[in-house]
Amino acid sequence: MRAPQRFPPYGLTYFSDEAQGFARLWLFDGGEILIPGSFDYVVANSVSDAVSLLQQHGDEAKILAGGQSLIPLLRFRLAAPSVLVDINRIADLEYIQETDNTLHIGALTREATLDESPLIRTRYPILLDTSSMVADPVVRNWATVGGNIAHADPANDHPATMLALGAQLVAIGPEGGRIIPIDEFFTDSTFETTLHTNEVLTEIRIPAPTEKSGGAYCKLERKVGDYAIAGVAAYVTLDGDGRINYAGMGLTNVGPVPIKARDAEQYLLGKTLDDASIHQAADLAAAAAQPSSDTRGPAEYKRAMVRTLAVRALRKASARARGGE
Repeated sequence: MRAPQRFPPYGLTYFSDEAQGFARLWLFDGGEILIPGSFDYVVANSVSDAVSLLQQHGDEAKILAGGQSLIPLLRFRLAAPSVLVDINRIADLEYIQETDNTLHIGALTREATLDESPLIRTRYPILLDTSSMVADPVVRNWATVGGNIAHADPANDHPATMLALGAQLVAIGPEGGRIIPIDEFFTDSTFETTLHTNEVLTEIRIPAPTEKSGGAYCKLERKVGDYAIAGVAAYVTLDGDGRINYAGMGLTNVGPVPIKARDAEQYLLGKTLDDASIHQAADLAAAAAQPSSDTRGPAEYKRAMVRTLAVRALRKASARARGGE
């Protein structure tokens, strides 16, 4: 067994016992064992390498990207993979670029990179809204955009925004790549997606903003860095007469999965964003919510917050679509 080493960036110590090319890990925190069992840790140096490892280990494997959601699940035994496939060495998966009227974000792009990107700040303020509300600066330095989406936690921030934007996801597996529309990515079960067990999420694609388009993400949290009590993402495109020809709305942490507020979207088409239409759309968004009562508040309160946040998000989206803030 090798000498103890730090397991960045989680502040944990690990002891590795290498055999047959694997490093078997035990995690400790101040001498206390956080995970009684053990798992194998393997490093993928390319996407094809990661796919091969996932194909080899099947359902027993889990991808380690930023790890900001995965590590707590391991600690509290809510996830128990026998193999972690670390993809952090795949430099080709970290980028932000706009080509062919599409924004391409590599799945390993860190939240902090979105925060600092001039392209995101000037062209995609809804993404800046979203990334800047993910946890805190320390977490954002390591957390990845792809991991935030692929984890499929209804409390994560990016899923709602991607639903509002009509994003597409690129996944690569043994048979090659495929494109998954975001509204076909999440299932009806918490933490589940339509990704195959031998596929790697490699890229997020977002349509480039057109003239008279704008969006916003609004979130209510108990304290900075906490999961949302509720969150709403809204995105609209206006025609020459100021009427909506595209509307997207997504909801955060008010149901077992990320929610696309389809009735609200359909209602907005052809409307102008005046107070009456905004409030009616907000009512429909609140009706789409499926909150449950917990320590963050009763279900009725969360539904009311969806309505309030939807009004704010739509007003801000409208202002941005008209060239303001």
